[in-house]
Amino acid sequence: MQTVVLHSNSKTDMKLLTDLAKKIGILVKYLTDEEKEDIGLLNAIIKGRTGKYVNTNNFIKKLRK
Repeated sequence: MQTVVLHSNSKTDMKLLTDLAKKIGILVKYLTDEEKEDIGLLNAIIKGRTGKYVNTNNFIKKLRK
């Protein structure tokens, strides 16, 4: 299974692409705003992972400064 995400500001172009996809048997799903936010958050979490321990007290102290 492979997934492609397409984004366009043109409703006409997007309709053309989705109609073509449906015609050749490719599943088309429009993402909700919440689903798009979830994907962005997941990408940020993955990018920010360091695998190192963060001291909670030091972290909170830095936030309060």
